[in-house]
Amino acid sequence: MPRSRLVTTDDWPEAELRAGVLAGELVAVGHCWASPAEPQDPALRAAAAGWVLRDQRLVAAGQTAAWIWGAVSRPPDPLEASVPPHLRLNVGPEVRLREVVLPASDVTTLGTVAVTTPARTAVDLLRTPGALGDERTEAVAGLLTLGVVTAPELGARLSALGTIPMVRQAERRLRELLSRR
Repeated sequence: MPRSRLVTTDDWPEAELRAGVLAGELVAVGHCWASPAEPQDPALRAAAAGWVLRDQRLVAAGQTAAWIWGAVSRPPDPLEASVPPHLRLNVGPEVRLREVVLPASDVTTLGTVAVTTPARTAVDLLRTPGALGDERTEAVAGLLTLGVVTAPELGARLSALGTIPMVRQAERRLRELLSRR
């Protein structure tokens, strides 16, 4: 049976885990901990998000997906997840749900955790209502820098959305972001 790469408060008291961080034996990975020797890859971050999300019908999205892909260094608080509109779930305050229909092509699975693809993640972040905050800008820039999504790909995806809400604003945000890079 494979051993988990993560330890959690299910395994040890939080005080001992934090002491392990101070001793250099552990590093925080979201709400979990891992050995400093473990590669901080998307699979490890997805497993950490999955420990909080727990329900496999949830899809890690938005800032959470950006963190899983490695575009930002810290997960959001609360974690962001998408759920189909017909599904009703009770989650704790550590999870923010967004009801959305996600085509299968916009979702991938890392281990047992469903995550929006990098392109869908960037489009969602660009389309989020309100001022484009530093966190979302950093996340989209991080996805572009990692090369998991390209500016032409994002432009094409936004153009293909037609007249749905926030598309023009998202296109403008993308142009502004690219002009600053």
